[in-house]
Amino acid sequence: MSLEVLTDKSGLAEIRKKVERGERLTFDDGVALYATRDVAALGELADFANRRVNGLRVGYNVNRHINYSNVCKLACMFCAFAKKHGDEGAYEFSMDEILARAKEAYDGGADEVHIVGGLHPDYPYEYYPAMLRAIKSRYPELHLKAFTAVEIDFFAELAGKDHAWVLRDLLEAGLGSLPGGGAEILTDRLWKKIYRDKMGPDKWIDVHRIAHQVGVKSNSTMLHGHIERDDEKVTHMLRIRELQDETGGFMTFIPLRFHPENTPIQRLGIVHGVSSIREIAIGRLLLDNVKHVKTYWIMTSLEVAQICLTAGADDIDGTVVEEKITHMAGARTPEHVNEEDLRRCIEEAGRTPVRRDTLYNELPYPAPARAVRA
Repeated sequence: MSLEVLTDKSGLAEIRKKVERGERLTFDDGVALYATRDVAALGELADFANRRVNGLRVGYNVNRHINYSNVCKLACMFCAFAKKHGDEGAYEFSMDEILARAKEAYDGGADEVHIVGGLHPDYPYEYYPAMLRAIKSRYPELHLKAFTAVEIDFFAELAGKDHAWVLRDLLEAGLGSLPGGGAEILTDRLWKKIYRDKMGPDKWIDVHRIAHQVGVKSNSTMLHGHIERDDEKVTHMLRIRELQDETGGFMTFIPLRFHPENTPIQRLGIVHGVSSIREIAIGRLLLDNVKHVKTYWIMTSLEVAQICLTAGADDIDGTVVEEKITHMAGARTPEHVNEEDLRRCIEEAGRTPVRRDTLYNELPYPAPARAVRA
């Protein structure tokens, strides 16, 4: 495959040679990738790297989000989701409401439910494995991708146990994998500036390391578009790459676009499509050992996500249904896209849609009929 379209004016000539030879990029290479303004050349290079690993296949899944409560003891500066008891918009789903949403997911053909929430100040630890057991006992076909590393750390505090104990207990209760949320930017400066009430970067890495060691796969994320510097984003990605070298437990990397509305730092405004494309491309080039890079259409829009599929991304997430975290921060994207529209979106980008499960195993399309469950 030729990359002759990339010219030296992009500033990527030497990096291009490394990518063509399959050499690992360095920190300085990452900074240079951010320095180029030639996003088209950057995307072309990332597309080359992605096609070498994934061809033209683009994964998606049929899933549903369950954000069980937004009541949270923390007050992170970038978060519009968290509320205190009595705040306008604060909510708590009952177990019946959670199970009703799981039933909707099952009846709608979903393979996964994505479960995250605030750090509730009143729920005991036992609430969380009980939630997983209740869903899994009724709908064993559903993969439960549940609880960020931040929640796992909180659960360990509630239980008075270590992270490994909590993860094994949740695994026994039905946990399938961890989402990658809560990483934000894995540097101490950013942690101290905008989310110091929450676990720090080292602990996020530790929780994912332990999860991989006990057999729980996870995703990785990066929140961009606020007060981070380019070199900090490179550091963030290289920390993920280092842990992946050690454990091999990350399934995908997901750049998340910061949505500032209704947050204490909303004056920063929002970055737009080019920034999302750049983060996807650089993530694909630096994270040579993470097979999948996901464009999360909820945060970018389907239109930008399509472009990202030609700039290094090989996954577009899923049908979602009832996403609250980003929409409470001002997202104007839909909260649901049906499977046929997702497939059409992928095909319009010149890619081949592949329905997958959470662990990136290919599933048949159309999906076989399911037994009716109460």
